[in-house]
Amino acid sequence: MSQAAPLRSDYPHFQPITTRWHDNDIYGHVNNVVYYSYFDSAVNAYLIAVGGLDIHHGEVVGFVVSSSCDYFSAIAFPETIEVGMRVAKLGNSSVNYELAIFKAGEQNACAAGRFVHVFVWIKVRRR
Repeated sequence: MSQAAPLRSDYPHFQPITTRWHDNDIYGHVNNVVYYSYFDSAVNAYLIAVGGLDIHHGEVVGFVVSSSCDYFSAIAFPETIEVGMRVAKLGNSSVNYELAIFKAGEQNACAAGRFVHVFVWIKVRRR
């Protein structure tokens, strides 16, 4: 891949995640689709802790409408990773996140992704 891996210093917020045995595939590394679940878990954990998201009684919910991921190096169970997060664009009802997965303590990302939430009223499922 010609694109350089993002650096830890590019991200202001981090969410630690422990990989699971279930995350590994037959090739002995975390399967590519699992990275999206790490992004989802990191963003929502941050929103619950800091952003006031109430997943049980809140009036709004964020739907993922777009996501992508570029891979630079493998991760595998058992490892603790850290998902770096930053907001690239804040709209009226949407947030574009830029995310990166780092092995604990490492400076270069193993993967980098984009994740777009659109927030809607939970009862009517629209903005």
